[in-house]
Amino acid sequence: MAAENHAANAAPDLSDTPATLAARAAGIEHEVRSHGRVGSLEGAATALGVEPREIVKTLVVRRNEGEHLLVLVPGDRRFSWPKLRALLGENRLTMPDADGAKAVTGYARGTITPFGTTTPLPVLLDASLRGQRVSLGAGRHGLALVVNADDVAATFDGRFEDVTDA
Repeated sequence: MAAENHAANAAPDLSDTPATLAARAAGIEHEVRSHGRVGSLEGAATALGVEPREIVKTLVVRRNEGEHLLVLVPGDRRFSWPKLRALLGENRLTMPDADGAKAVTGYARGTITPFGTTTPLPVLLDASLRGQRVSLGAGRHGLALVVNADDVAATFDGRFEDVTDA
């Protein structure tokens, strides 16, 4: 009885976020890493001991009112609006502000990930991510979710497309 009581009062695991729980539930190989709060992508790469290309930015893109998608871009590349517009056959695409992105995903900027979003969203991954082990946001500042990009694509029925410039 005392052991049960102790377990009930144990501190929560700070690495448990909707993102990490969703990755676990998806059954994919993943690692949760804590890197502390950093001010830039380069700072996160240094803290994690990886190259900036291994850090993936998850961008929320609005197609129409109420219609969004996530675009995953390696940290060493620039997102290309013209390529995404041509791929989607859309002339007008925008990014919501920080509050709009949080309303759609449930996550603050800098923590956004496809895992555990409040709204299921289509996922596009830059073609350069195919076959790569990458670090995504994990739903909380200072926390990273390390996964294989191919597993992300498979989990979310995502597509690899050329959506960046060097």
